[in-house]
Amino acid sequence: MATTLHLSLPRLTTSLGLLFMVGAAALLLAAPVQRPAPTLPLPQTAIVPAGTLLHRLDGEYSRAGQPVDAPRATIRLSQPLEIMRYQVTAADYARCVSAGACKRLDAPAARGDLPVTGVSHIDATDYARWLSQETGARWRLPTDAEWAHAAGTRFVDDARGLDGTSTNPALRWLADYDREANRKAASDPAPRPVGSFGANEHGVHDMAGNVWEWTQSCLRRVSLDAAGRTIGETSNCGIYVVEGQHRAMMTLFVRNPKSGGCSVGTPPDNLGFRLVRETGWRDRLPAGLRRLLPA
Repeated sequence: MATTLHLSLPRLTTSLGLLFMVGAAALLLAAPVQRPAPTLPLPQTAIVPAGTLLHRLDGEYSRAGQPVDAPRATIRLSQPLEIMRYQVTAADYARCVSAGACKRLDAPAARGDLPVTGVSHIDATDYARWLSQETGARWRLPTDAEWAHAAGTRFVDDARGLDGTSTNPALRWLADYDREANRKAASDPAPRPVGSFGANEHGVHDMAGNVWEWTQSCLRRVSLDAAGRTIGETSNCGIYVVEGQHRAMMTLFVRNPKSGGCSVGTPPDNLGFRLVRETGWRDRLPAGLRRLLPA
């Protein structure tokens, strides 16, 4: 007895579309990927799981013309974050200089296992571009939120906590003075070999040590109304957020934070960086197909 298979047009179209996608994906994944053979040691990385964090937003906030703490917001990072376990070292950066892709440092480190310091935002992005070309993967600076997510319990929330309880600006000024004085007294600027400040719960080392790290987040200046709603915002991508023992805003070409370029507060002791490796579409494709195909 013959059996007749009846498929509705929408179901048939969906099935054929899925078959086409699976076939195309299989061909793409089977095709050889022409990538340059790395000529340098690949960075050690850690995978920070996707998740949410209650984050103190970056930027300079004001209400009625007076500075206030940035609000905290729940941020969802939907993809795992692959980030360097250690900061880029002096030896790493020297390879980029030797290749002619990075600018020479004003004062190179005496040891290769020290984190590279004295680098500007421009230097860091030049290094990321060179590393991407050398490895065939895309490397970039993290955003402020990504850095905070990777820092985990090492992230320092340095909000004053005064804005909701007092309208007296003198209290904030005094809190600022005390905080900056304590920071200067506790300053320990001599860079130490990578790993000296230990690892956090994600296996990422030296977060919030004495080398601050560039991010790709531009300075934002945000005005709030009395209810805390945003009524105005400007962005300045000549200044970038750096993260460490406290958050700071630095001009992109500054290499030595002590020489100036910090928009407010105590400047960082040292400027360095680590990079995020972006996951390519080939890496994301299998998971995407699993979501599309029926169980």
